[in-house]
Amino acid sequence: MLEDRTTPASSPTTWPAAYPQGYAVVDVETTGLARDDRIISAAVYRLDARGEVEDHWYTLVNPERDPGPVWIHGLTSEVLEGAPLFREVAEEFAARLRGRVLVAHNAVFDWQMIAREYARAEREAPVRQRLCTIALSKQLGLPLPNHKLESLAAHFGVVQQRAHHALDDARVLAEAFRPSLRAAAAGSVRLPLQECRPLTEWTDRPAPRIGRQADGQGGYGGYGGYRTGGWRPSRKRPACPYPNPGRYQEGRPLKQGMRVAFSGDTSVDRELLEDRAVEAGLHVATSLSRLTSLLVTNDPEAGTSKVLKARQYGTPVVDEAAFGQLLGDVEPADE
Repeated sequence: MLEDRTTPASSPTTWPAAYPQGYAVVDVETTGLARDDRIISAAVYRLDARGEVEDHWYTLVNPERDPGPVWIHGLTSEVLEGAPLFREVAEEFAARLRGRVLVAHNAVFDWQMIAREYARAEREAPVRQRLCTIALSKQLGLPLPNHKLESLAAHFGVVQQRAHHALDDARVLAEAFRPSLRAAAAGSVRLPLQECRPLTEWTDRPAPRIGRQADGQGGYGGYGGYRTGGWRPSRKRPACPYPNPGRYQEGRPLKQGMRVAFSGDTSVDRELLEDRAVEAGLHVATSLSRLTSLLVTNDPEAGTSKVLKARQYGTPVVDEAAFGQLLGDVEPADE
């Protein structure tokens, strides 16, 4: 682990009063992109209210399994075997996150990986808000060719030294975030802050233990945990045996066969929540259409495609807590 302190530089004299009082710029390297993957290294740059660096911290983490795409992050089983387990660094990590807005590039991914690790350790990550620098760059209208970190860094003249190394990626992002934050402050731009809901329940599927390495053929010898198709794998569920009775009506119970879609963070792991819905006789939909009976989201003001479609189609929306109560009394399907 590494820690260092730097001397804050000057910053603008005027500042929006509603802006956060501190930030934790985070980067995590992982064994892959799926829900079962693990963190193998983490870095945090703590910034003050105006984006000046206060200190930074870095640690390796033993994932207790195969390290995943070594050709990307360079961290082998041998390197990670002597590293601390996540639960052994959880408090130190938490101390650097507590009371701050988590800032990351594609922040939903970093947040979900961190939240899952804390849930495995039977703890809660002390994060209540996150800020995605991709969303901020869009809000500022930065003329970027794409939304890669390297493009954001190049726009602000920040030099990358070790791509896909958590500490250097966090440094680069911190240096690019500072001028982004100042530009937002100068224009009184509302920061794209999102609520973070720590996971309260978690189950893991079995994963390969640490020790197996890449097969040298561009694949991953027998390792099924690393997937390139997205950070959350799709699940094939049996078809719902009940017909769709239509939309949910406020004040009435859910009915078997209703099509339910989910959007955004949930405090219970999403797959557990979906499993409960299926067990109750509901149809879990991966997308939202005119046939969707109900959308479950904790952030109805978010600009996700599902939320926008729900507004367009007039689909009823409830939060996770209300949905949990509705699941307790689902009306049977018509015979």
